[in-house]
Amino acid sequence: MKKTLALTTALGLIASPVLADVNLLSWGGAYGNSHLEAYAKPFEAETGIKVTMADADNPATPIKAMVEAGNVTTDVASVEYADAVRLCDEGLLETIDPSILVAAEDGTAAADDFIDGAVTECFVATDVYSMVLAFDDSKFADAKPTTPADFFDLEKFPGKRTMRKGAKFNLELALMADGVPAAEVYDVLATPEGVDRAFAKLDTIKNDVIWWEAGAQPPQLLADGEVTMAYAFNGRIFNAAQGEGKPFKIIWDGQIYEMEGWVVPKGAANKEDAMKFVAWTTSPKPQARAAEFISYGPPRKSAAALVGNVEGTDVPMGPNLPTTEANMTNALASNLDFWVDRDAELNERFNSWLAS
Repeated sequence: MKKTLALTTALGLIASPVLADVNLLSWGGAYGNSHLEAYAKPFEAETGIKVTMADADNPATPIKAMVEAGNVTTDVASVEYADAVRLCDEGLLETIDPSILVAAEDGTAAADDFIDGAVTECFVATDVYSMVLAFDDSKFADAKPTTPADFFDLEKFPGKRTMRKGAKFNLELALMADGVPAAEVYDVLATPEGVDRAFAKLDTIKNDVIWWEAGAQPPQLLADGEVTMAYAFNGRIFNAAQGEGKPFKIIWDGQIYEMEGWVVPKGAANKEDAMKFVAWTTSPKPQARAAEFISYGPPRKSAAALVGNVEGTDVPMGPNLPTTEANMTNALASNLDFWVDRDAELNERFNSWLAS
């Protein structure tokens, strides 16, 4: 009770005469549900500030459009790390004062409790997710795929693949599949020869790929039997396997991990309450709670020990998180600076390649 009162007081949430809504833009699916159950509902219950959620395939796109149009209808949005930096650099986001962030239960300052890079001028991380390879276990009775190279081996592991439509993640995966160690991927990709090499590797499976744009699509394509292997967000695959009993397996080798988190669009109508929402939801307990709904690791160090079982089960969630030590072997951290500098250029080439 005392902790709750202290937290409420710290966030300035005691009895306001008029409480506005916080309009939250998320991604939908299992990930959106984790935001609803771990963040929106308990925040609303504790503060009386109503949270209204909407979904987008990639919230960064409508955020940019609405700010530039001067018609901002979102107060808080969940975006990828690189998008947050880009939008901030373009002046499309409000700055977030790190002093509003809640300390850990042992008193450790938030700035020391978040992992490196999790708090920037306009961004506070909510989770660490990864792009992973996954397959339908029922489609491969004997040998099972275990590496990025196996994803590109249509002879040994036949069937259609599904990949995210875009350059990011796919170029890195292609190089790893072509024998480049994870630690050297961005050095190679920074050269014209490296980019050519990545696209040449993608050429080998291009005719057998179904491209997805929404995170919910890969598990559905696997479930429908349209593909046998997928390159997808780990949480979506885990949710389908654990929550729906689908015979899907994750390949952690070569995972590419990144952070995702909250931003507040420039000109948000309910900026004050949006900042309260950001502070409350990025405290350790809500972050740990969110990880119980979907297998994305919390970016706060103190939250890791608070993560319990998969929601509604007696299955520990810890082993299913990207940040678990055993899953980090040959993992690749998505390079923020690389994609901020080269996103437009490489996506233009990707789209031309796709259309050719």
